[in-house]
Amino acid sequence: MDPISDGPRHDLPEADAFTRPYWAAAADGRLLIRRCAACGRAHHYPREFCPHCWSEDVAWERATGRATLYTWSTVHRNDLPPFSARTPYIAAVVDLAEGPRMMTQIVDAEEAELSAEMPLRVAFMGGKPVFRPGS
Repeated sequence: MDPISDGPRHDLPEADAFTRPYWAAAADGRLLIRRCAACGRAHHYPREFCPHCWSEDVAWERATGRATLYTWSTVHRNDLPPFSARTPYIAAVVDLAEGPRMMTQIVDAEEAELSAEMPLRVAFMGGKPVFRPGS
């Protein structure tokens, strides 16, 4: 067995009862975030409590899909399957319009085209949210 090509897949989400709505929405082309009813703040990654005030009064909310680019890095080497076949790719952190920061991938852009705070729009690749340039 070749550990690179036949090993575990590190890009497949492990949906559980809590995150299943998030992944189901992503498969349908919708990005969900969580919003706290107690303090009003949104957060991402999905949690069962608010990381700002610790309230458990949080609910799913559809995000607009708009974001701005916070930081990025082009990955030229990644030995975890199946990423080695995808290099180079642009790993990024984006600021969602609703406030939270999110780790993601930038698609349909070259690194030279990127700039901090550039507007981005969500897209979906294999049921996972990624971002591309656009307002």
